[in-house]
Amino acid sequence: MKIFSEELVDEAARVNHVADLSHATIGETLLVAQYLEQKTGIPFIRMDQGSPGLPANRYGIEAEKRALDSGIGSQYPAAAGVKELKDAAAEFVKAFIDIDISPRACIPTVGSVAGSFGSFIACCQRDKTKDKVLFIDPGFPIQKSQLRVLGIAWKEFDIFHHRGQALRTKLEEMLGSNDIAVIVYSNPNNPAWISLEEEELQIIGELATKHDAIVLEDLAYFAMESRRDLSHPYLPPFVRTAARYTDNYILMLSSSKIFSYAGQRMALVCISDKLFDRHFPALAERYHDTGVFGPTFIASIQYMITSGCTATTQYGYAEMLRLSCQGKINFVEDTREYAIRAQKMKKIFCDNGFTITYPKDVTEEIGNGFFFSLSFPGLTGSQLVKELIHYGVSSINLDTTGSMQQGVRACTSRMRDELYPVLDERMKMFAKDHAL
Repeated sequence: MKIFSEELVDEAARVNHVADLSHATIGETLLVAQYLEQKTGIPFIRMDQGSPGLPANRYGIEAEKRALDSGIGSQYPAAAGVKELKDAAAEFVKAFIDIDISPRACIPTVGSVAGSFGSFIACCQRDKTKDKVLFIDPGFPIQKSQLRVLGIAWKEFDIFHHRGQALRTKLEEMLGSNDIAVIVYSNPNNPAWISLEEEELQIIGELATKHDAIVLEDLAYFAMESRRDLSHPYLPPFVRTAARYTDNYILMLSSSKIFSYAGQRMALVCISDKLFDRHFPALAERYHDTGVFGPTFIASIQYMITSGCTATTQYGYAEMLRLSCQGKINFVEDTREYAIRAQKMKKIFCDNGFTITYPKDVTEEIGNGFFFSLSFPGLTGSQLVKELIHYGVSSINLDTTGSMQQGVRACTSRMRDELYPVLDERMKMFAKDHAL
């Protein structure tokens, strides 16, 4: 038996101007869920928006307070970032990825969204023959929305059937036209939580060098891959990255998930030193500057987007990174709660006829963490996302992420202990109503 009637769900969509609930954006799904919850008082299982569900890191908060008390609020922050954050960022990358990047090439941005926006501009303007972005999907829908704003074309493919060495064949095909400026992916992945393995990252790095494409690696869920203990600074295993195999890379490190610091909108764009110093005549011509990638990115592009990042938040982020390198903050352990939630939620769904849409990486089953993907026999992703709404469960259709598979994305961040029995009861009803 459905909890919310067809009429009530249609009303919620109509009132919130959602034209097609089966392909709704995260924001639209959020509005519909909130409307139904407020109108009926019946709590929703919120699997739509990937907003942190843990308290913000207290060390960052205290560092921000100290910074504000010091009087820095009266001064504009430098576009390149405060020294303390740049130094801490370079050390953090060394401690947990074992990659050497100089502090000058670590640039704060107002969240990774601003970081990718500026990166798309710089990368796609550096060479007039390379004007497209390649997405290894499924991925973060906002990045394609950014390209629509910028008027930049893109190519994409679903990695589902192209894991391991098959990825090389597919990438060679996609890069063969030599018009790709950027290769984009998240690792671990939003929405499916797959993780690229070392062999695949080597393939990406080698082909990025061969075809002079820049790898834009979104590490929003840094070290949250639950199958390996990545919590020990300066000790293996280190976070996997294509940066070991190419000098053409930009790493995006966000504070939002690993430190639950989303409200402060702080991230880092870490550019390889060789790319940072590389000269591009097309950039010099456009911006009437030296055309060197790093300085152009900072002064001529990123500053036009953010005009600098909030100074106090830079000091807060710097403190969290610094203490992580010293082993005084174990952000990996702090975020392990998401993996626990994912394991419990997956069991409830799978016990009631659901399957994991992206069940494994190349050599092992996917880990547990912030997201996972769900399918149900006989239902398309469009049908499933709408049906789940009727049972008080909100999610997003995988096809909005570039996936070619039929299913939905589930987020663990808003799950609470008292909601597990509620979810179990509702999915038992769902399974009964959708019996094969």
